[in-house]
Amino acid sequence: MRNVILIGFMGSGKTTVGVRLSYRLRRAVIDTDKEIEKEERRTVSEIFAVNGEEYFRDSETKVLRRLAQSTGSHIISVGGGLPLREENRKLLHELGQVFYLKASAETIYERVKHDTTRPLLQGENPQEKIRTMLAQRDGCYTAAADVTIVVDDKDFEQILNEIEEQVNRDA
Repeated sequence: MRNVILIGFMGSGKTTVGVRLSYRLRRAVIDTDKEIEKEERRTVSEIFAVNGEEYFRDSETKVLRRLAQSTGSHIISVGGGLPLREENRKLLHELGQVFYLKASAETIYERVKHDTTRPLLQGENPQEKIRTMLAQRDGCYTAAADVTIVVDDKDFEQILNEIEEQVNRDA
């Protein structure tokens, strides 16, 4: 059985879907952001503030390389910026089946507007920043994905059913 990997913009539902899917498929869930926080003993926001985005992106690649060396079948939820690097997209494909949870800018804004832990959204006009970042990232997400699931106006049960159906079809 291959790993199931969830990618997408912040607020697209990767973490929640990952946890719920782990119960359904009886697989452990790995969140790359949480792995980095564990290793660094500080939050993603603190890493961004002290060391910058490039340092954090390097940490993401290290986690993927380590996961590529491990065995087992997991649910892997990755940070929203992880697929931006070509090396990371290749590693994701090596690791398993990649699902892009695609959400509109409006859906994302509604989900993250009160979340102060998102370092890339701090500042003025977060809605415009979301639109701009989504436009920049969509091509990388699409290139990294084996399957794209549009999550707008779907509940978690519908999303989980779509992923499970695809995983079972490709098993």
